[in-house]
Amino acid sequence: MHRRRNNWLAIPVAAALVLAACGDDEASDPTEPGQSTSDPSEGTTGASTEQSTGSSTGASTAGSTSVPTSSSTGSTSTGSSTGSSGGGGGEGVLAGICPETVVIQTDWNPEAEHGFTFQLLGDDYEIDADTFAVRGSLVDSDDNDTGVDVEVRAGGPAIGNETVTSQLYRDEEILLGYIYTDEQIQNASEFPTVAVESGMDKNPQIIMWDPETYPEVETIADLGETEATVRYFGGAAYIEYFTGEGILSPDQVDGSYDGTPAAFIADEGKAAQQGFGSAEPYKYENEFTDWGKPVAYQYINDAGWENYGESLATRPENIETYRECFAELVPMIQQATVDYVNDPAETNELILEAVEEYDNGWTYTPG
Repeated sequence: MHRRRNNWLAIPVAAALVLAACGDDEASDPTEPGQSTSDPSEGTTGASTEQSTGSSTGASTAGSTSVPTSSSTGSTSTGSSTGSSGGGGGEGVLAGICPETVVIQTDWNPEAEHGFTFQLLGDDYEIDADTFAVRGSLVDSDDNDTGVDVEVRAGGPAIGNETVTSQLYRDEEILLGYIYTDEQIQNASEFPTVAVESGMDKNPQIIMWDPETYPEVETIADLGETEATVRYFGGAAYIEYFTGEGILSPDQVDGSYDGTPAAFIADEGKAAQQGFGSAEPYKYENEFTDWGKPVAYQYINDAGWENYGESLATRPENIETYRECFAELVPMIQQATVDYVNDPAETNELILEAVEEYDNGWTYTPG
């Protein structure tokens, strides 16, 4: 995949990612349950979220400081072989300062939020359906081989819906993982992590409701004035915040959300539920044919719960061990974000190809 280099700038990702990819039209298929501090799962970027590209190279977290700057075998699918050859152990700007394979653990199945990490893969990529990973040469914005490989691993069901933080501490091969600020704070004492790059300026998590059932509701706070049940993915810290602040009442929240649209559709929108801004609103209106109409929603960020979503974080000891690596790698990731937002087509094809090869119940369409 040849990528054009684009100048640095922060760009809203609304159009690029809303059109990037969405789910199928079966109400039983798993839509991403969104971010939970006890189980950070999937999501898609919010329609009004922005990707952070030129800000800092180190988002500081509680108990942490900011930084200045082999794959298993199985059934595989390979990309076009016209690009760079394998980078592990070769010559390049990252050779000798980064691990031979830079392993990135995502928080869900392949999707648009992960586009900037898939953008790092060269044309020699291989999709391993047995381990739910895509690996290949790590290339820069001009398709130059950096001398190392990159492996992008699926999260969510692929890791038993465990947190990315737990994976970072269970598998030391993982250099970077997709982690939310609230998860970092929650685990800071026992399992601290340090974010080195924030892929988004705004958390894409939403709470959504049926505007026909609740025509008077315009905000999450308005929901608190109704008797509507609010379903969420159990353990989400933002729900504790909303109930603690009196925005929602404790007796109206329900932690049984499982990531599927079935309950929302079955009760005809009598309950509200969590989601992601560019996933559920599009899917419910255009792809879940049993619903087939708009939903209303508000970002939790706009309701008072502000945190970074989908930051790339590492274990604290890696900050010193791979300081030189991060100084070179983080700007590449930031540039990959810009390149993906400006021209996502080929990387989206890779994401869709990976979804098809994994064949684990998660579906994605060009939308």
